[in-house]
Amino acid sequence: MAKHVTTLEVGAFLVNCYLYGDDVTRDVVIIDPGDEDERIIDAVTRRELVPRAILLTHGHLDHIGAVAALKNKYRIPLLIGRGEEVLLSNPVANGSAAFGSPMTAPAADRLLADDDLVVFGAIALRVLATPGHSPAGICYLDEVNGWLFCGDTLFKQSIGRTDLYGASLEELMNSIQSRILSLPDSVTCFPGHGPRTTVGAERVNNPFLTGEYFV
Repeated sequence: MAKHVTTLEVGAFLVNCYLYGDDVTRDVVIIDPGDEDERIIDAVTRRELVPRAILLTHGHLDHIGAVAALKNKYRIPLLIGRGEEVLLSNPVANGSAAFGSPMTAPAADRLLADDDLVVFGAIALRVLATPGHSPAGICYLDEVNGWLFCGDTLFKQSIGRTDLYGASLEELMNSIQSRILSLPDSVTCFPGHGPRTTVGAERVNNPFLTGEYFV
C-alpha cells in the first residue's frame, strides 16, 4: 500500500513533526510532536487522518512538547526507546529546566529496542537503536519505501549535538556508522530538523562522516 509523509515544522526549535501513514486506510503515526499541538490536530483533521500512535525518536524538550495534548486528544499509545524514558519525566535530563520552563511528558506505553517492529494496521517500521545524541535515541525505518525517520542522529551535512545529558560523540558516530551508513545509499533520511537527505549524500558530503570536520 502507498504511504505518505506530511512534514510540519513546529515550535521555536523548528522541529520536523512527521505524519507518516497509509494512503488507503488513512492510518498515521505522529513522529516527534515537539510543539503546536493545535496545528498538528488541525493537519490531522483536515487530511481526515486516523492517528494510531505517537512515536518519539528521543525525549528532548523540543521533541515532546505536544505529546501530552495529543495523547489526551486521541488516546493513543506513546513509544520511545528503552532507556530514554528518564527524559520524559526529568526536566533536567530533557533540557527544559535550562530554559526556565520545566517540562515533562506522559510515561511511554511501550519501550523499544533495536530491531523491534512497530506495526499499526498497514504501517510497519523497524527500530534502529542509535544512541549518542541522547541516551537511547532511535530511528524508524520504512523498509519498503526506503524512508528513515532519524531524529537528531543525522542531519543534512551535520550530526546531532553531544553536549547534552547522556550524550556521547563516540556512541553517536558508532550509531551512524553501524546502523545508518549500513543502509543503501538510496534511503531517504527524514531528520528532526532541516531538510531531508539521503544516506548516499551524507556518506559523500557530510564532513562529520568523511573526516573533514575532525582534521
